[in-house]
Amino acid sequence: MDTAVAAHALELEIGGMTCASCAARIEKKLNRIDGVTATVNYATEKAAVRYPASVTPGQLIEQVVAAGYTAQLPAAAPRRSPAAALRRQLLFCLVLAIPVVLVSMIPTLQFDNWQWPALALTAPVVLRGGASFHRAAWVNARHGTATMDTLISLGSLAALGWSVYAMFFGTAGMTGMKHSFSLTIAHTDATGTLYLEVAVVLITAILAGRYFETCAKERAGSALRALLELGAKDVAVLRPGAEGQRSEVRVPIAQLRVGDEFVVRPGEQVATDGIVTEGNSALDQSLLTGEPVPVEVTVGDAVVGATVNAGGLLVVRATGVGADTQLARMAALVETAQQGKAPVQALADRVAAVFVPIVLVIAVLTLLVQFGLGAGLTTAAGAAMAVLIIACPCALGLATPTALLVGTGRGAQLGILIKGPQVLESTRRIDTVVLDKTGTVTTGTMTLLETIPAAGVDPAELLAVAGGIEHGSEHPIARAIVAGAERDSRPTASAHVPATPDPDPAAPDYERPLSDSDVLGSAPAWAPEPVRDFRNHGGRGVSGRVGAREVLAGRTELLAEHGIAVPDALERAKSETERLGRTAVLVAWDGVAQGLLVVADAVKPTSAEAVSQLRGLGLTPVLLTGDNRAAATAVAAQVGIDEVIAEVLPSDKLDVVRRLQGEGRVVAMVGDGVNDAAALARADLGMAMGTGTDVAIEAADITLVRGDLRTVAVAIRLSRATLRTIKGNLFWAFGYNVAAIPLAATGLLNPMLAGAAMALSSVFVVSNSLRLRRFR
Repeated sequence: MDTAVAAHALELEIGGMTCASCAARIEKKLNRIDGVTATVNYATEKAAVRYPASVTPGQLIEQVVAAGYTAQLPAAAPRRSPAAALRRQLLFCLVLAIPVVLVSMIPTLQFDNWQWPALALTAPVVLRGGASFHRAAWVNARHGTATMDTLISLGSLAALGWSVYAMFFGTAGMTGMKHSFSLTIAHTDATGTLYLEVAVVLITAILAGRYFETCAKERAGSALRALLELGAKDVAVLRPGAEGQRSEVRVPIAQLRVGDEFVVRPGEQVATDGIVTEGNSALDQSLLTGEPVPVEVTVGDAVVGATVNAGGLLVVRATGVGADTQLARMAALVETAQQGKAPVQALADRVAAVFVPIVLVIAVLTLLVQFGLGAGLTTAAGAAMAVLIIACPCALGLATPTALLVGTGRGAQLGILIKGPQVLESTRRIDTVVLDKTGTVTTGTMTLLETIPAAGVDPAELLAVAGGIEHGSEHPIARAIVAGAERDSRPTASAHVPATPDPDPAAPDYERPLSDSDVLGSAPAWAPEPVRDFRNHGGRGVSGRVGAREVLAGRTELLAEHGIAVPDALERAKSETERLGRTAVLVAWDGVAQGLLVVADAVKPTSAEAVSQLRGLGLTPVLLTGDNRAAATAVAAQVGIDEVIAEVLPSDKLDVVRRLQGEGRVVAMVGDGVNDAAALARADLGMAMGTGTDVAIEAADITLVRGDLRTVAVAIRLSRATLRTIKGNLFWAFGYNVAAIPLAATGLLNPMLAGAAMALSSVFVVSNSLRLRRFR
């Protein structure tokens, strides 16, 4: 469709959907309007609609209502939490259902005329508690389809309806009537049969399952909210003052306008996108780009909102505010990705679409055959009702939630958080795992990897002097060098403490020999010499006096400005370092280049093993990063990844996932940063490292709490095991009841047998799910 025609776009909040087929039905209905393009997401209960000027929002809402659902504009009214409403409904049904089950199944509790109070409690459960199932069944019937809702509605109404008939027109309502506990297979008096406990258990069990699923589904919009909350909340704006002076006024971020100049101090977030007008500094953009190497900025450079100032004072002129910022555009990408992610249709609905028509045919045949063989109309109708009642297994409501509950509980013990049942089927089908580099395969922080001294220079001295000069800087590379100096110069007990006998605990402190804690206690093992005349040369390095030495640390350009040549051996080492995508810091003092420090984002020690495990599952790993190709290729070679996609922007990561999906691949995405959120939401399976940002965690389907890449393979195996359990549960949930259909059709179904079949199927489903606790 020509995008020029669809000049308007809006989002509708949809109500009344019970499965993925409902979303498809609404989508089809909206797309029938000329010029309209609609996408309906069952998980978020929203419809994204583009429509021409000739169509009004009211017409769109009318179309949804005509399909049997509700629709409203987001601003029309605050939406109540579906989970909260379901919880109230479930509690209402539980309170009424428990006494019905007890009195119906335990003969000793059956007082005179017990069936009438039981009926009074059952009717509200079926009619009010099950209202959503009945509405959905009616909508399905109007569209000529059948889902689980159809089966639930038919079963519960048949159980209640026949019980009412038996009590008013049969013998079941007589004083002294008892439900004897007998599981024998024999002809029973249809007019004396009650199925009250079957009706209440059916509705209550299914509601419990729906409640657990809805709780998981309500988290779908959390990623977007978390992303929008990342930016600064207020900003120091420069306003004209007296005598041409400017003064700072701190205002809420909403009052910032394009063209305003604002101050960003070290450690503060850049309030919005803009251009630097004064100062120079290094910006930590890892929150948005995922890359740990800070970006040097000076006058005239563009900066992005939500990045962190890691160095000097900056004055920035705002060029974009509100929706016209990179952060807001990333939020839009996440929202679009979530809308485009089609949820997996429930297995039970797919089975029910075939099963329901078969059951209806069997019930009709039972009525006709029984009546044709000479049975009375009442007996024949009772047998047909029994078929409808027994065909609806209450264990279906427990099949998915119990397996998911146990599977997610076991996952939590292993550091794996699975968000909902819609996640599981994706794990069975994925064939490609896209791994973000920074913070996923690597540590995500700059680390000193190597010290390369010039000829005749002591490596320990080189590192101590470099650590001393860099101690005056807050730059992430400087912090990595200081941390390396502290780590590598820390003494060990074996090197400094001779073997001694156990000290006398009663001896005074000055008579005790030195212990490990005396040498390696809380006091730092390495302390830098004081730095004088420290100077930060924006983007090139630092200089100053460390003790008696005039020290430079930084790029070749900084040394060249001071007339210091770099020896060939160090130049070759620097070239090799940069070829591998690492950062080289040259150190010079007394007018001579003394060595080179290699700083980079280190690969996690478990990453290579994790990639090997993924290959063992038949998956193809792909490394995806915004870093340069040299650094990405070096990391990929270390961990055993063949396919590398480097130098991509945050929006490009989403496009990469789409491209891979367009090639027919089923993609899992593993990431940890804000820049990964849209790709995580778009992927068939999104997996976030728990050490990453809240935005990535909320956008993902699975969270790996420990940040250990090896848990990716464990999460996939656990998800597959949980899915197998759910399928087994669904099979047996139907199996017990299907086996009883012939008994119902021949009029041999004892009401106690019907209740026992439901109880047994529920027990089996729960015990089968509990096996997941033994997952290793």
